[in-house]
Amino acid sequence: MDEMALVADDELARSRVRFLTAETVPADTVRPTILASWRRSREFQVEADRIDPLYLGDQNLDIPLMRGAEPVLHKLGEQFEGQPISLILTDPGGVVLTQRTGDADLARHLERVELVPGFSYGEQSVGTNGIGTALEDGRATTVFGHEHYAEHLENLACAGVPIHHPISGKKVGAVDLTCWYKDAGGLLVALARSTAEQIRQALLRHSDLREMMLFQAYLQTCRRWTGIVLAFNEDIVMMNDRARQLLDPADQSVLLGHATEAVAEGRRTPATLSLSSGLRVRVFCRRVAGRRESETAGGVLSVKLIEAEETLAVPTPMLPMYLPGVVGSAPLWLRCGHELDSGHQRGEWVALEGEPGTGKLTLAKGLHQRHHPAARLLTVDATPAADWDALRREHAEAPVRTLVIRHAERLTRPAADALTAVLRQLREAPDAPWVVVTLVPEAETEPALAELLKSFPRTVRVPPLRHHVEDLAELVPLVLSKLGYGGRLTCSAAALHLLMRAEWPGNTGQLHQVLRKVAQRRRAGTIRPGDLPAEFHAVTRRPLNRFESIERDAIVRCLEDADGNKVRAAKLLGISRATIYRKIHEYGIVPPAR
Repeated sequence: MDEMALVADDELARSRVRFLTAETVPADTVRPTILASWRRSREFQVEADRIDPLYLGDQNLDIPLMRGAEPVLHKLGEQFEGQPISLILTDPGGVVLTQRTGDADLARHLERVELVPGFSYGEQSVGTNGIGTALEDGRATTVFGHEHYAEHLENLACAGVPIHHPISGKKVGAVDLTCWYKDAGGLLVALARSTAEQIRQALLRHSDLREMMLFQAYLQTCRRWTGIVLAFNEDIVMMNDRARQLLDPADQSVLLGHATEAVAEGRRTPATLSLSSGLRVRVFCRRVAGRRESETAGGVLSVKLIEAEETLAVPTPMLPMYLPGVVGSAPLWLRCGHELDSGHQRGEWVALEGEPGTGKLTLAKGLHQRHHPAARLLTVDATPAADWDALRREHAEAPVRTLVIRHAERLTRPAADALTAVLRQLREAPDAPWVVVTLVPEAETEPALAELLKSFPRTVRVPPLRHHVEDLAELVPLVLSKLGYGGRLTCSAAALHLLMRAEWPGNTGQLHQVLRKVAQRRRAGTIRPGDLPAEFHAVTRRPLNRFESIERDAIVRCLEDADGNKVRAAKLLGISRATIYRKIHEYGIVPPAR
């Protein structure tokens, strides 16, 4: 390394220290991609002074990626024999699948930093590195010396390149070349790119005939159709840039659902659909035959925007709408609020359908406050014994501007019929209220409610929290404020990340309960991952029985007591290191950062 390079390396090392001590990093001393990765690493609370990657155990190597990559890696590994360079293949999450190293000293060092099969080198696990940063940025990445976030990697250089499936375009893994920093040359990333491309071509050769036939049909359609194109079967979905730009995930789901039925039923006629985003489209779907005409390789969907001929080809983004007491900016949540507001503007009574705890009453109250802040809102729980005639008399004495009838699913047929009769009388009154009824999804088909729901021409579906978890960034501060901790208690990025991974079967109601329990233990400051209940430290792959739940919670607590050190936690539990690693993987536990 020449003198100028040494000076630049020293300056980089000092910049890294400044960053880790929250000082200002001088301009032009750190590459922007590396600085962005350092910031992500800090948000993930990765320790900079130690290496402790997440261990996920032996991986299944009987996968298409390995079958395609093995010949390429074997041939290249022979060329590296005796050379201080390591050839590494990972899955899309950064978990090492195979590692070939031609030099014994380098191999021993990689074992010490656990850059070996079964361990994750994603950014969330070890911070900035060639594997995790390449997968995070989605492009070829080099990380040299002090650019690594963890100091135990600073004597290494690595070049990582994501591997994309040649047909679906899906990210299936990454290839990484690692060597000593002092030996690194400019050709490292070029060689990594070449290896990734060879693996991609091998995957294409290993693709089955059905995939190839579907891919060919997709390309043919893209060449002659300038609009939206999707191709699909039970394993693959391909879409062009136009589809990605104009269709949100909900619209994509609707189109693929329609196309799947059309292919299964052999329908060939075009169909006009109204999508949940408000777009109206004309859909042309054709079946792609397999090896024999009787077999099906999949379907290709060509989509034309009807509005494009009349107005604009690109839909206007849905703008946030202020509703007092309501937060959230995810597209599904915004659409729900806009649909409810549209029903109100047209004077349509609305049925708000959603799982318990999704915020149906909160939405109705927010819309009332938006349009009629000084008028009366009345909320009534629907029960079989409710006196609906009293509701009519109460409205006559003190007019109600907005009436919310909750839990319609609890009504028996006689009670539903009695409510229907009263609502008809209210509708005929000169000062008729705007009425919203809330119910769970399965109740809409109940025969007992059929007559009642005729009074509600519009149904607005409120999404469960798991479908807009990104709104937790706004929901958590709101809930803490409602609990009386606004301004005194905040949520760290790492804790919020764990909350966003949860399924939330109880929706926002469950969020209130969880944060109430957390606030009882920590009344001020910042909520850390260790403050959350044990179930938020695990990704549950299957339902756990009571014994397994107790075991999982014990491991989580011992990991916290051991400051994230797995060996110490194993000793506290009286089990081996191998057992605790296996249990962490089995229960999907995320060890706390130290």
